Amino acid sequence: MLLKSWQKRIFRPECNPGFESLHCVAHLDQDVGQALPYLNAHLGGHSYQTDPPAVTFKVHGRLITVHHDRIAINSLSDEAQADKILDWLQREINHAWDDRANIEPSTRCAPAPQPLAVLKLLPNKAGCGRCGRPTCLVFATLAVQGAVGASDCPELEPEARQALEKYLGEFSLDW
Repeated sequence: MLLKSWQKRIFRPECNPGFESLHCVAHLDQDVGQALPYLNAHLGGHSYQTDPPAVTFKVHGRLITVHHDRIAINSLSDEAQADKILDWLQREINHAWDDRANIEPSTRCAPAPQPLAVLKLLPNKAGCGRCGRPTCLVFATLAVQGAVGASDCPELEPEARQALEKYLGEFSLDW
């Protein structure tokens, strides 16, 4: 087991203390830098930085960045959500490290959903506004970021909703 423990800090962003969401930085008690290319290959990171090594994942509308010595998570609703994500990442980091003989390490990024592909699946390309967004393109952009989902478009018929959920589901990670 590579990653055993961490010290976490939950806080509101200093740049905007009025934000309702929380952030978490977990300072790792073990260095996981060698596992990052395996983790990236295993989970398909959104971006990978080589110097210093870090892999970022977009999961359910939040960014999760794993550095060699810490994990940063944004847009959390509470501390329990941070704990759930950290537990998931601990399992994934340890799995990738334990199985590294069978994983080709990678610093390449996984494909990401595209706003125009989402827009094509929406019924009213110009924007009816019923979802609370000014245009369908804004909705599509938020959808690829994970901030909204197919159920947030009241104009989607069940078949179109299922197609959008399927498309977005191809790019999501679950913990």
